[in-house]
Amino acid sequence: MTENRRFTVIDDGRATELDEAEGTAHAKRAETSGRPVAVDRDERAAYLGVSAAERAKALASLEAPDFRLPDLDGRRHSLSQHRGKKILLVAYASW
Repeated sequence: MTENRRFTVIDDGRATELDEAEGTAHAKRAETSGRPVAVDRDERAAYLGVSAAERAKALASLEAPDFRLPDLDGRRHSLSQHRGKKILLVAYASW
């Protein structure tokens, strides 16, 4: 009797068990579509990453959380006061 070899595909944080041929084919399709793929054939596992276009789209939509800081003259400024403007924030630590 032939052993049914399983293959684990991790995609979007979810692990799915497939037969080995289907799992490797799924990983190849993901790679062909431009997604980064890491395959370990000895462990029969593949990790499918997010495409560069999807990562860029997610980063473009991120907004920094609002916070308030004083300037050198002690006047308080919040990030939300400057929404839509380019701001240079200089931070340092003494340790």
